Amino acid sequence: MSNDKILMCPPDFFTVDYVINPWMAGQEESLSLERAKQQWETLRDKIGEFADIVTIEPQPELPDMVFTANAGVVYGDKAIASHFMPHERRPEEHYFKKWFRDSGYDLLDLDDKIGFEGAGDCLLDRRGPWLWTGYGFRTEIEAHAEIRRFFDIEVVSIRLTDARFYHIDTCFCPLTDGFLMYHPPAFDYESRMAIESRIPPHKRIVVDTMDAGNFACNAVNIGDRVILNKASDPLKARLMLAGFKVHEVELSEFLKAGGSAKCLTLKLNEPRR
Repeated sequence: MSNDKILMCPPDFFTVDYVINPWMAGQEESLSLERAKQQWETLRDKIGEFADIVTIEPQPELPDMVFTANAGVVYGDKAIASHFMPHERRPEEHYFKKWFRDSGYDLLDLDDKIGFEGAGDCLLDRRGPWLWTGYGFRTEIEAHAEIRRFFDIEVVSIRLTDARFYHIDTCFCPLTDGFLMYHPPAFDYESRMAIESRIPPHKRIVVDTMDAGNFACNAVNIGDRVILNKASDPLKARLMLAGFKVHEVELSEFLKAGGSAKCLTLKLNEPRR
């Protein structure tokens, strides 16, 4: 058992009743809450084999609160809560901020005018002393300087260019020992250069369009475990070659909202580098 702590939120009020990303369009009627609850519990139990799970109380009328990756981002004993770009998610902010404060984190009061969506767009490299931080859809570049100043860590800005991959955690997953699983076409040229200049070729695990569409990059990595919705045989082989054990947990109901394993979790104990 690692000493990882992960925040999750039960999907009691999960629905798809508005469209804030391309995956949601046309899914409003097709969701099975019963199946979503089963899938979430299976994911929680699988993660719980390798980490400690903490839960936050779900709230009626806030269907996306289940995606705790977007609550904020944690580094050491500090946290930055999200300011959502879609107005539909803004009422979540109050509950997440209260949770961070009640849990003893030093919380940055980020300017309300700046869009920032937490660990959906801000991921600690698993080896280097920097935060990969996205912008382009749901986090604004203005947030990056605030993150750098508050956490006192280098921020590597990477720009998303495909609306299907609206947070970096949908197409980019830093793994233990400095490996990286990612879908290069989701990023612009400069961002791919920034990634390739920091991650050597033998540590890069390139994810193709099909695997990216199944949210393979939206994975939870704990030690040598990679927990994800679905991966092709070639991707599983590549991960195993890099020393990882892959666990598939079907998360079809959450894909309808544009999220998967990583979106449903927030790592609470990121070590200071």
